[in-house]
Amino acid sequence: MTDVKARVATEADLDAVVDLLALAFHEDPTWSWAFHDPATRFDAQRAWWRMHVRSAIPHEWVWLTEDGGAASLWIPPGKPELSDEDEARSEPLMRELAGSHADEVLVLLDRFGSNHPVGEPHYYLSLLGTHPDHRGKGIGMSLLTDNLARIDREGSAAYLESSNPDNDERYERLGFTTVGEFSAPGGEPTVACMWRSARA
Repeated sequence: MTDVKARVATEADLDAVVDLLALAFHEDPTWSWAFHDPATRFDAQRAWWRMHVRSAIPHEWVWLTEDGGAASLWIPPGKPELSDEDEARSEPLMRELAGSHADEVLVLLDRFGSNHPVGEPHYYLSLLGTHPDHRGKGIGMSLLTDNLARIDREGSAAYLESSNPDNDERYERLGFTTVGEFSAPGGEPTVACMWRSARA
């Protein structure tokens, strides 16, 4: 695994992070199901991820590698994933973006929420993406390793949902354990819930 240099993303990085995530998740099993029209998927994902990145940047836990190859979006313990304004905008935006498929996608989004662990404070990895031009170099996992080292120094746990089963083993190698799963309406795709306990 390669070493990585990363910094906290700011408002000035918003467009770069959003574009990276839309490219990274374009063929993701879960998010390509949610935004199933390839002709509109990139723009739809840009609109959806933009809302999430914009809400998260003030928490100062959106990370971008110096080469722009990978980004991670974390929600620190006790912080909201979306601002009040964006939370109110979430369902109307998804209905606009997903059209006739929106009801099913909203059911899936509810399952993300209902399966999220409560109780022990934790960092939540909402998004981790690698630009397609940078895949295969270990940049995404190196960024995650760096993030987890910072979380370990705080003595905190971490949680993520794996929207692509191909990534589950990579997360397991970094100490995550599958603690549950849920699926979209119809049974596919399936999302794994993964927890990493706090390090002493």
